Amino acid sequence: MSEVKKNDENYIGYEYKDVTVDRSKEDVYADGYPNFGWKLEGSSRPLIGMSTVNLKLKRDRKIQNKPELTRLQRQFESYVNEIEKLEQSRTTAASIVAYIAGIFGTACLAGAVFSFLAANIPLCIILAVPGFIGWVLPYFLFLKISDKRIVKITPIIEQRYDSIFEVCEKAYGLSHS
Repeated sequence: MSEVKKNDENYIGYEYKDVTVDRSKEDVYADGYPNFGWKLEGSSRPLIGMSTVNLKLKRDRKIQNKPELTRLQRQFESYVNEIEKLEQSRTTAASIVAYIAGIFGTACLAGAVFSFLAANIPLCIILAVPGFIGWVLPYFLFLKISDKRIVKITPIIEQRYDSIFEVCEKAYGLSHS
């Protein structure tokens, strides 16, 4: 009977979690989750061309401060998601402006071709100039707008990483006490 009790005291029940994350954020998650009591059991490498990784985690079901750790984990995940959205927004506005300028240039060149076919050479020249500018300009517009956006959001991203550090620090204190 004492043997059975001895084994019961050593028994650890685990809860498991599979998390699919962006490959560029794999290190952030791998470094962050252990602070919430999770142990990284492994990760499945994606196929070529895939941008996600599946992390396999486990932790003791009877971990102390579990509700608070869960709350902090959700906060951690929301900060990482916010960073991912901010990083994606670096080029969104720049792409939209570049596409619009390219479409405008294409429309002008189409008008130039039709006016050339109609033997209206002066109108062809007038439309061809903004058409070629509309094909060259998008690249420079994209660079300029995306550089401005990067300068604007880089401090915000750094603040979010600082917030992640603070959340992980609190969680580490709770999970290792």
